[in-house]
Amino acid sequence: MATNTADTSQSRQLALDRANHVRTARATLKARLRAGEVGASETILVGSRDTDTMTVSELLLSQPGWGPTRAAKTLRSVAVSERKTLGSLTERQRGMLAAVLSARGSGERPDRTS
Repeated sequence: MATNTADTSQSRQLALDRANHVRTARATLKARLRAGEVGASETILVGSRDTDTMTVSELLLSQPGWGPTRAAKTLRSVAVSERKTLGSLTERQRGMLAAVLSARGSGERPDRTS
């Protein structure tokens, strides 16, 4: 019985460590997206085990100038659900979404002052 408790404790600790690692990796990615160091299209194409469970919508909303409406319209244009995770995207969906983001410019919206 003591070994079961030890195994459970060890499993629980490993799961907590993994969850903390994933949270840190996502926070770093979001900060890099906001700073313009990395693009959403690049992130979608490369993929990572740490971001596999992140939704596509969450990724898009992490960019400067992107809100819920813009993200929803972009995802609708490539027939991808807002709840779709990065890890569950097919290669075709990844390619289409990356192409749309590159064409639209995944950074800030153009200045509308003129």
